[in-house]
Amino acid sequence: AGWITGLLVNYLADVLPRTRTFSRPVCHRCSKELTTLDYVLFRPCSEGHHRSVRTWVAQLISVIINISIWIDAPEKLGYFPALFLTTYFMLVFIIDLEHRLILHPTSIVGAVIGLITGILLHGVKATLIGGAAGLGIMLSLYFMGVLFTKFRARRMQAAGQEPDDEEALGAGDVILVTILGLILGWPLIWFGLLFGILLGGIVSLLLVVWLVASRQYGKNALMLFIPYGPYFIVSAYLIVFLPKWVAMLVPD
Repeated sequence: AGWITGLLVNYLADVLPRTRTFSRPVCHRCSKELTTLDYVLFRPCSEGHHRSVRTWVAQLISVIINISIWIDAPEKLGYFPALFLTTYFMLVFIIDLEHRLILHPTSIVGAVIGLITGILLHGVKATLIGGAAGLGIMLSLYFMGVLFTKFRARRMQAAGQEPDDEEALGAGDVILVTILGLILGWPLIWFGLLFGILLGGIVSLLLVVWLVASRQYGKNALMLFIPYGPYFIVSAYLIVFLPKWVAMLVPD
């Protein structure tokens, strides 16, 4: 099941950002179409280009995650709801990390999965309040990010630099956190957001240290505009599936 889930996640992560439909996959290097058999068997394309490293990493992680939820899924959730939830998590994580996109098709499916998961874990009331709280909190942060982007663009223009269109947060992040609010419920969505922001901050700090130490900060400053979706996903996954680990990281 984990291997099949990995195939599905890899396929959707390959085609949805490119065509937004269930289209034929193509080589990530030369854009040559791959046959179904070649794709399933991980064969190189007709030009001899091999599949990306992400393909193999996703397959391995999918198998590990499926074994873990088969052995020890949350009691109220069970294996199959946990399978759908982790599949959604993996897909959003990969697409946002690679393309900085949170697609509407994945969000629609995620909202259904989130609603069902939240009701199973917390009941209807806590699920709906969690979704509303996630929406309200992220809308506030989103508008603050818009103001920051405008302020930054003015500063860059004043300094004679070409302003870019990078946003602190995107509308997709608002939708994603609303879905995570359904999954985590109220009041855990507060902690899920804070934990995700903390994870992103730690990675950003390490990235800054590495860029400064390697004297590449000026050339690669845009690398600091990292998508926050993957960190929110990791935060939600840890809270739902590994709560004991989270409790060890965060003292009472």
